[in-house]
Amino acid sequence: MQPSPAEVARTLAAGRLAGTAHVACRPGPHPVRHVTDPSGQLLLLTRAGTLPAYALHPADGADDVAVVLDVPDVPPVTGSPSLGRVWISGWAAELTGAAAVAAAVDYAAVDPTGDLLDVGRGMVLHRVDVAEVRLERAGVMIDIDPDDYAEAEPDPLRDEEGELLADLGDHHVTEMAGFIRRQLRGAGHDHEPDHQPQVVRLDRYGFVVAIGPPGSRYCARLAFPRPVTDRADLAKLLHPVLCHRCGETAPRR
Repeated sequence: MQPSPAEVARTLAAGRLAGTAHVACRPGPHPVRHVTDPSGQLLLLTRAGTLPAYALHPADGADDVAVVLDVPDVPPVTGSPSLGRVWISGWAAELTGAAAVAAAVDYAAVDPTGDLLDVGRGMVLHRVDVAEVRLERAGVMIDIDPDDYAEAEPDPLRDEEGELLADLGDHHVTEMAGFIRRQLRGAGHDHEPDHQPQVVRLDRYGFVVAIGPPGSRYCARLAFPRPVTDRADLAKLLHPVLCHRCGETAPRR
């Protein structure tokens, strides 16, 4: 098991990573704060009077503007492979009144910035009606159906991935290396890696591990028996791996 392209796109666009807005027929691009609301639509937060806010202001007689949000992944630790970057196209419209208040609540659920208190009084929220989603990975562009994107859920470990990887690397190297080698042998890899394997990515479905010496490393995925729901669920699943006195009912390849 591994994340689908739609799930990866939702994870990248969730709001943890920096994004850049390209607005049709306007100078730019512009760095912009953003999150994705529960329905999969983008919310853009700008300060009134700034270049991004001016760029998102529609022309006379129009209600919205065409915009593309570009969000590249930032790998959490050295040696982590990138998830790629997502390009989301749609139509951005300014929110006012009750719609702005409701959107501010959705935004705060992801990023509780104090600037949301000034929406309508110096801060501006736009909602982007998503029309096209494209995921770029390893030089390949993947088109994602907007409905699939809207229905997908971002990874529940996205905000804690770096911290979790650091914890495994700092405190559980021996246990994880032994576990990884056992899983590789069980999958038919008979030789022992010459170098300590390293967990370099983590999501609800499993680990990505780097194996081999620097310069010739390759990555393999070790899947969990089931998707995890949060950090506590992950800790419960990994407890037999990290505790020598427990049975090994752990992730499988």
